[in-house]
Amino acid sequence: MMAAAVRRWRRRAFLATLGGGWTGYGFLGVLGDPRYGTSRGLDVVTERVPMSVLGWVWVVCGCLAMVAALSPRMHGLQAAGFTALATPAALWGTAFLVATVSGAYPKGGGGACGWLAFAVSIVWVSGMDDPPAAGREKVRAWTSEQ
Repeated sequence: MMAAAVRRWRRRAFLATLGGGWTGYGFLGVLGDPRYGTSRGLDVVTERVPMSVLGWVWVVCGCLAMVAALSPRMHGLQAAGFTALATPAALWGTAFLVATVSGAYPKGGGGACGWLAFAVSIVWVSGMDDPPAAGREKVRAWTSEQ
């Protein structure tokens, strides 16, 4: 019984878990004390947007994903939650990629791979369906008249 309940909540659990991670990363890793490599790899973005604003973007996106996880019947809100998860990861990955290719931060290639993989994985998970609730599967009758 517990396994069936867990299977029905996979997408929502993903939203809540990663949303909490994004919120924590925004508060602790970006607003609190950004690492030198992170700051240096994001120069292409931080020239236009302050790091404090970027930190709040992570926090707000994480909170939106957690709110979406609490709304099982509102699929539009879940789509917004998945978009909120993918956006900052894609921004980070793209910034690291640009910094690596331009030579401004050659060590940013690993960060680019990781963050872009996060973003693409979030998009893939957003398209997955939750399995139907137990007992709601359509049963096909196989007969000799087919």
